[in-house]
Amino acid sequence: MYPHRACLALACVLTCLAAATVAPADAAWQSLFDGQSLAGWRASDAPGTFAVVNGELVAHGARSHLFYEGPVAAHDFRNFEFMAEVLTRPHANSGVYIHTQFQEVGWPSRGYEVQINNSHSDPSRTGGLYGILTNLVAPAADDQWFTMYIRVTGKHILVRINDQVISDYVEPEHAERPPEFKDRLLSHGTFALQGHDPDSETHFRHIRVRLLP
Repeated sequence: MYPHRACLALACVLTCLAAATVAPADAAWQSLFDGQSLAGWRASDAPGTFAVVNGELVAHGARSHLFYEGPVAAHDFRNFEFMAEVLTRPHANSGVYIHTQFQEVGWPSRGYEVQINNSHSDPSRTGGLYGILTNLVAPAADDQWFTMYIRVTGKHILVRINDQVISDYVEPEHAERPPEFKDRLLSHGTFALQGHDPDSETHFRHIRVRLLP
């Protein structure tokens, strides 16, 4: 074999090996939203707050929370990476709950809320852990898509907005919480998207999760 052909063959082998190494990690991401319907999701309070418009999941209406109850991990997550693309309209207030569970009415009492808020009157801004680790500076702008990344491993929560780390939090062994947040603890559970109030409009797309050991 000519030397240059040997190099080409070696390059092909290395490329294939690299692809084989990368592919499983890419394949591990699983979609939670099909872009066409609310299949696998269940709303509390006011189901009409949530709709699918042009392939996007839109939260706009009275207070309501949309809980994932689909087949991925039997909607019971412990360690994971979560990603979604998010767009807020001016004065929007929303959030992504983690390690929560369905409840018929009210603000979810269990798990953490990763805040979504770039211009609402509430000063707690996007990427903070609501009521636990507050972020006061908006890392994104209204009317522009941004990526929310949440990683939970054990007692550690990492939140990035685009490429910026906003929350890097380790839950203490004996976490002290005010009475209204007594169940804001890491354990296991599902995700929920928040519809905060009739003046808030938030869009989600490409909602996905990757399970971790």
